[in-house]
Amino acid sequence: MLVRNPAGKLESRALLCTDPPVSQLQILRWFVRRWQVEVRFQEDRTHLGIETQRQWSAPAIARTTLPLLGLFSWVTLLAHQSQRHGRLPVRQAAWSHKPTPTFSDALAVVRSRIWAHWGLCMSGQDADTQKLPPELRQRLFGAVCYST
Repeated sequence: MLVRNPAGKLESRALLCTDPPVSQLQILRWFVRRWQVEVRFQEDRTHLGIETQRQWSAPAIARTTLPLLGLFSWVTLLAHQSQRHGRLPVRQAAWSHKPTPTFSDALAVVRSRIWAHWGLCMSGQDADTQKLPPELRQRLFGAVCYST
Protein backbone atom coordinates (compact mmCIF):
# COMPACT_ATOMS: atom_id res chain seq x y z
CA MET A 1 0.00 0.00 0.00
CA LEU A 2 1.37 3.44 -0.91
CA VAL A 3 0.41 6.36 1.31
CA ARG A 4 0.83 9.88 -0.06
CA ASN A 5 0.31 13.30 1.45
CA PRO A 6 -2.04 15.28 -0.84
CA ALA A 7 -0.31 18.54 0.06
CA GLY A 8 3.08 17.07 -0.84
CA LYS A 9 4.67 18.21 2.43
CA LEU A 10 5.54 14.71 3.65
CA GLU A 11 7.29 11.84 1.95
CA SER A 12 5.24 9.07 0.44
CA ARG A 13 5.44 5.81 2.38
CA ALA A 14 5.01 2.22 1.34
CA LEU A 15 3.31 0.15 4.05
CA LEU A 16 3.74 -3.57 3.59
CA CYS A 17 1.86 -6.49 5.11
CA THR A 18 2.53 -10.18 4.69
CA ASP A 19 -1.13 -11.09 5.27
CA PRO A 20 -2.92 -10.53 1.89
CA PRO A 21 -6.55 -10.55 3.15
CA VAL A 22 -5.91 -7.62 5.53
CA SER A 23 -7.61 -4.42 4.39
CA GLN A 24 -5.66 -1.26 3.60
CA LEU A 25 -7.51 0.57 6.35
CA GLN A 26 -6.38 -2.04 8.91
CA ILE A 27 -2.76 -1.74 7.72
CA LEU A 28 -2.99 2.02 8.17
CA ARG A 29 -4.46 1.59 11.67
CA TRP A 30 -1.62 -0.74 12.64
CA PHE A 31 0.91 1.80 11.35
CA VAL A 32 -0.67 4.59 13.42
CA ARG A 33 -0.62 2.39 16.56
CA ARG A 34 3.01 1.49 15.90
CA TRP A 35 3.89 5.16 15.57
CA GLN A 36 2.59 5.82 19.10
CA VAL A 37 4.86 3.06 20.41
CA GLU A 38 7.81 4.53 18.50
CA VAL A 39 7.18 7.92 20.10
CA ARG A 40 7.14 6.24 23.52
CA PHE A 41 10.49 4.55 22.84
CA GLN A 42 11.97 7.83 21.61
CA GLU A 43 10.88 9.48 24.89
CA ASP A 44 12.45 6.58 26.78
CA ARG A 45 15.73 7.10 24.93
CA THR A 46 15.69 10.86 25.40
CA HIS A 47 14.69 11.13 29.05
CA LEU A 48 15.88 7.84 30.53
CA GLY A 49 18.95 7.03 28.47
CA ILE A 50 17.70 3.67 27.23
CA GLU A 51 20.09 2.25 24.63
CA THR A 52 22.77 4.70 25.75
CA GLN A 53 23.89 2.88 28.88
CA ARG A 54 27.60 2.43 29.33
CA GLN A 55 27.33 -1.31 29.80
CA TRP A 56 28.56 -3.37 26.90
CA SER A 57 26.99 -6.73 27.63
CA ALA A 58 23.43 -7.76 26.85
CA PRO A 59 22.74 -8.98 30.43
CA ALA A 60 23.84 -5.61 31.87
CA ILE A 61 21.57 -3.71 29.50
CA ALA A 62 18.72 -6.12 30.29
CA ARG A 63 19.18 -5.42 34.01
CA THR A 64 18.93 -1.65 33.56
CA THR A 65 16.27 -1.35 30.86
CA LEU A 66 13.37 -2.78 32.88
CA PRO A 67 13.96 -0.52 35.90
CA LEU A 68 14.21 2.47 33.55
CA LEU A 69 10.89 1.58 31.92
CA GLY A 70 9.42 1.13 35.40
CA LEU A 71 10.72 4.57 36.36
CA PHE A 72 9.17 6.07 33.24
CA SER A 73 5.83 4.45 34.10
CA TRP A 74 6.05 5.60 37.73
CA VAL A 75 6.71 9.21 36.69
CA THR A 76 3.83 9.03 34.22
CA LEU A 77 1.43 7.68 36.85
CA LEU A 78 2.41 10.30 39.44
CA ALA A 79 2.05 13.08 36.89
CA HIS A 80 -1.34 11.72 35.83
CA GLN A 81 -2.43 11.71 39.46
CA SER A 82 -1.27 15.32 39.82
CA GLN A 83 -3.11 16.29 36.64
CA ARG A 84 -6.36 14.85 37.99
CA HIS A 85 -5.99 17.19 40.93
CA GLY A 86 -5.32 20.12 38.57
CA ARG A 87 -1.67 20.54 39.50
CA LEU A 88 0.22 19.65 36.33
CA PRO A 89 1.52 22.91 34.90
CA VAL A 90 2.51 23.07 31.25
CA ARG A 91 5.65 25.15 30.90
CA GLN A 92 5.41 27.36 27.83
CA ALA A 93 8.10 29.04 25.80
CA ALA A 94 7.47 32.42 24.22
CA TRP A 95 8.02 31.00 20.73
CA SER A 96 5.91 27.84 20.91
CA HIS A 97 2.61 26.77 22.42
CA LYS A 98 1.99 23.23 23.60
CA PRO A 99 -1.57 22.30 24.53
CA THR A 100 -0.71 19.24 26.60
CA PRO A 101 2.05 18.48 29.09
CA THR A 102 5.18 16.70 27.90
CA PHE A 103 7.29 14.18 29.78
CA SER A 104 9.58 17.04 30.83
CA ASP A 105 6.61 18.72 32.53
CA ALA A 106 5.66 15.45 34.20
CA LEU A 107 9.22 14.87 35.39
CA ALA A 108 9.42 18.40 36.80
CA VAL A 109 6.19 17.93 38.78
CA VAL A 110 7.39 14.60 40.20
CA ARG A 111 10.79 16.08 41.11
CA SER A 112 9.05 19.00 42.83
CA ARG A 113 6.81 16.69 44.85
CA ILE A 114 9.71 14.50 45.93
CA TRP A 115 12.00 17.39 46.82
CA ALA A 116 9.27 19.29 48.65
CA HIS A 117 8.53 16.25 50.78
CA TRP A 118 11.99 14.80 51.35
CA GLY A 119 14.28 17.72 50.66
CA LEU A 120 12.67 20.29 52.89
CA CYS A 121 11.38 18.03 55.65
CA MET A 122 14.70 17.02 57.16
CA SER A 123 14.11 18.81 60.41
CA GLY A 124 11.69 17.58 62.99
CA GLN A 125 10.46 21.10 63.65
CA ASP A 126 8.12 22.90 61.26
CA ALA A 127 9.79 26.22 62.04
CA ASP A 128 12.98 25.05 60.33
CA THR A 129 11.21 24.29 57.04
CA GLN A 130 9.62 27.73 56.88
CA LYS A 131 12.92 29.59 56.38
CA LEU A 132 12.35 29.89 52.64
CA PRO A 133 9.43 32.12 51.71
CA PRO A 134 6.88 30.13 49.68
CA GLU A 135 7.28 32.35 46.59
CA LEU A 136 11.06 31.92 46.60
CA ARG A 137 10.71 28.18 47.12
CA GLN A 138 8.33 27.92 44.12
CA ARG A 139 10.74 29.89 41.91
CA LEU A 140 13.65 27.75 43.04
CA PHE A 141 11.74 24.54 42.34
CA GLY A 142 10.60 25.89 38.97
CA ALA A 143 14.20 26.54 37.94
CA VAL A 144 15.76 23.37 39.35
CA CYS A 145 13.04 20.86 38.48
CA TYR A 146 13.24 21.64 34.77
CA SER A 147 17.03 21.48 34.57
CA THR A 148 18.63 18.24 33.46
